[in-house]
Amino acid sequence: MTDTTPLPRTVRVGYGLGSFATGTFGTVPGLILLYYLTDVLAVPAAVAGAAVFLPKAWDVLVNPLIGAAADRSRAHGGSRRPFLLAGATTLPPLFALIFAAPPLHGVGAAVYVAVLFLLAATAYAVFQVPYVTMPAEMTEDPVERGRVLGWRVGFLGAAILVSGALAPALAQRDGDSTAGYRTMGVVIGALLAAGMFGAWRATRRAPVVARSEAEGSLRAQLAAGRENKAFAALAGMYAVQAAAVGVMLAGTQYFATYTLDSAGAVTPLFACMIGPLVLVMPLWNRLARARGTVYAQWCASLLFTAAAALLFLTPYTAPAVGYAAVALVGVAYAGLQLLPLTMLAHTLAADTRRTGRRRAATFTGLWTAAETLAMALGPGVFALVLAFTGFRSSDADEHVAQPSAALTGIAAGMSLLPAVLSLAALLLLARYGRESARLEAAIPAQSTTRTEEKSHHAG
Repeated sequence: MTDTTPLPRTVRVGYGLGSFATGTFGTVPGLILLYYLTDVLAVPAAVAGAAVFLPKAWDVLVNPLIGAAADRSRAHGGSRRPFLLAGATTLPPLFALIFAAPPLHGVGAAVYVAVLFLLAATAYAVFQVPYVTMPAEMTEDPVERGRVLGWRVGFLGAAILVSGALAPALAQRDGDSTAGYRTMGVVIGALLAAGMFGAWRATRRAPVVARSEAEGSLRAQLAAGRENKAFAALAGMYAVQAAAVGVMLAGTQYFATYTLDSAGAVTPLFACMIGPLVLVMPLWNRLARARGTVYAQWCASLLFTAAAALLFLTPYTAPAVGYAAVALVGVAYAGLQLLPLTMLAHTLAADTRRTGRRRAATFTGLWTAAETLAMALGPGVFALVLAFTGFRSSDADEHVAQPSAALTGIAAGMSLLPAVLSLAALLLLARYGRESARLEAAIPAQSTTRTEEKSHHAG
């Protein structure tokens, strides 16, 4: 029988507080780390792209391993909360050190940042993978689980808005100075600590009504992900869409500096993108309930594609066109944040009914790894666009004029490239719709078969 006991409000709210940290770390490096390397530490664009991408790519390997370790801890009567505490203790200082701006330039600075970023990404994974698994184990009631996820998404939106506006403002307070980036690193590190320690403390009262089962190896986890074709298509769709968002985030500071000719414009740009998040998210939720989550996802993806393409016209029209296009991107982004999580919860529940096994942490480890890799690909791909179009790196004391090809590359990389990626994600969304229907159709048939087998053996 499904346990429908309501969770304490402090648990729901406190759990959601953790998303203030995950949203912050998921936003700030993608928004300013590449620019910090190329325009403050004089790292060549291609090298800077590698310094941002490779540490996050490491998560593709480490996230499933952390998921399996958390599953084994839970299976033996342990808790996921020590993982949350370990991440909360290590990530904030590592984040501050990334932006400490030592007296290094070029490749040396890239190596320093890459090593610190790899350590920070690992600490983040230690927190994030167990964290996203916990709602499935707190309650078996889908309505109550929806309330928990609602707080999580709400804090996520607040984190993206606050950190995305605050970090560039602090970094740019004295121009592209190293002192501004140091201050930003410390302040954002404190925000990370508040969210992570808050979630760790609040979940001490969280009940455990279900336990996940661990897969034996990384190969077994990957096999589980491939075997569940609905999950594979959904994770692929989400990863490609996340890459599109990652490219756009990486290009925002460049777009402000070189297309709008104002480095400080990054703050209103980001406000236009994220401001609609909290306001329109209930509307996406309402559309999903009325017409189905997959239909709502189609609408959000198509709106994102059109708005991103419109952004390309900014250099040829007026800044107002750019701000309006970014605001439409923000409306779509609200749906792109909410709807895949809803489909993921549905897919995990269907997998449990089909297999009789609770593999939430295994799948969420794979999900988080795919998301992390995709968000890392965003800055990496944008860096390749910069390198291909002849972008010239510089340090904080002296900026250089950019060739016209680089200026065109910045505009296209911020707009047309995310639009193409979003179209590609729609192909995987169509596949998810088909595979999800097959998965649901198979569950009653299997249940009937088991019933018939039991009757046969009883006879």
